Amino acid sequence: MTIQINYKKNNKKNTFTNLVLFVDEKFNILDLKSYISKSDYNFIFDILKVSDTKKKFLNFNIFSKKQIVLVSIQKNLTSTEAESLGAKFYEHIKKSNIKEFTFNTNTASTKLSNFIGHFFHGLKLKSYMFNKYKSKKETKDFIINVIGKKIPSKIDQIKFKAIEEGAFFARDLVSEPGNVLHPDEYAKRINTLKKFGLKIKVYDEKKCKKLGMNALLGVGQGSIRGSYLVTMEWNGAKNNSKPLAFVGKGVCFDTGGYSLKPAKFMEDMTYDMAGSATVVGLMKNLALRKAKVNAVGVVGLVENMVSGNAQRPGDIVKSYSGQTIEILNTDAEGRLVLADALTYTEKKYKPKFIVDLATLTGAIIVSLGSEYAGLFSNDDKLSKQLLDSGDKVEEKLWRMPLHKNFDKLINSKNADMQNINYVGGAGSTTAAQFLQRFILNKTPWAHLDIAGMAFSKYGGALNSGGATSYGVRLLNKLIEDYYE
Repeated sequence: MTIQINYKKNNKKNTFTNLVLFVDEKFNILDLKSYISKSDYNFIFDILKVSDTKKKFLNFNIFSKKQIVLVSIQKNLTSTEAESLGAKFYEHIKKSNIKEFTFNTNTASTKLSNFIGHFFHGLKLKSYMFNKYKSKKETKDFIINVIGKKIPSKIDQIKFKAIEEGAFFARDLVSEPGNVLHPDEYAKRINTLKKFGLKIKVYDEKKCKKLGMNALLGVGQGSIRGSYLVTMEWNGAKNNSKPLAFVGKGVCFDTGGYSLKPAKFMEDMTYDMAGSATVVGLMKNLALRKAKVNAVGVVGLVENMVSGNAQRPGDIVKSYSGQTIEILNTDAEGRLVLADALTYTEKKYKPKFIVDLATLTGAIIVSLGSEYAGLFSNDDKLSKQLLDSGDKVEEKLWRMPLHKNFDKLINSKNADMQNINYVGGAGSTTAAQFLQRFILNKTPWAHLDIAGMAFSKYGGALNSGGATSYGVRLLNKLIEDYYE
């Protein structure tokens, strides 16, 4: 299913076949006289007397091949409410036999600037579906013509489209099955982003081993597939300012290794690379909209499998940072991948800050469900910026504690640290406390545990179920509001 949106500055009174007009919450239509014929106005006026005006959308079949749709909007609409309304409109029209609509934006009376842009942004995000492997695909396509004076500027159109394409790329990656998107294929797909102006570098097993990334390599050593660290650089600031750094966990499939996961729902572990997908989608978005910022994305790509060569509980590995880790549970593997990626990012790029994203712990789902991602940070300013950005795009965060007293739970008798807390409790915090040890130079850092947010079985405001691309819009907002 595709949606084609055409923006046209046409302010003439029209007689389009299927016309969408905006009205206030009470469905007052007096202002519509300039945009529809007198007979259509009288018809709608009479039908409204017996209509349920508590609905957001009302359809009026003027005759068999002509329909007018009224969309009610609030005067004090927020951008997220406008996007949600657009998403609901998509749900409304997808059941329809109509394939082409014309929106007259002159009828949109709201205080929100760029209401139309946000409305169609929500509509597009909601329309995403992953049906690549369906033998019979839905072929319904919608053409939406948008006319009037209140259409988004060319710059805003580019920005919205860039976010959508970045989010959809992330969703595509997360939706792919593990037999297709293994680390080898994933690295190739990231490499295709060079055409948008990103500088891509792929470190294979040989290069990672030479660098000393034994924590990352240990996770993938049981797989017949390769393990990789991939960097994506965007230099849009046109100066030598320190980049913003984003790091993602890319475990393409997670069996748990010898600390084997239960069989039930293990198929969902294809989305254990969602943190990396967010980083990749964000970097594509920045390149497409030519963001005026220097940024780097770093992802660790591995597959956690069981084999005669797989990592064992009790193994000790030396990380890129030089610190040693005792592996007590091979299913606590994401933090091992991030450990090497975080230290490498800090050392090589010396960034203004580092934000990492990972489907790291089930404990964060116990704490926050699928309403908030967990935020752990060593920096109050960065935390506040992330919290505010999340609220603005309805990708919410909740700050969780970090404290030196948690360190005793991950100290090891046999190595510098162990990869789980054997005592129990504070699972998400001890995982974040572990990661913090690999930020060596006090760089402002935030860890987003998105385990409850990356995938939705029942759908959300701007997605129809499945991969959500959580974090792409949040981090884009962070960059847009505070660093461009």
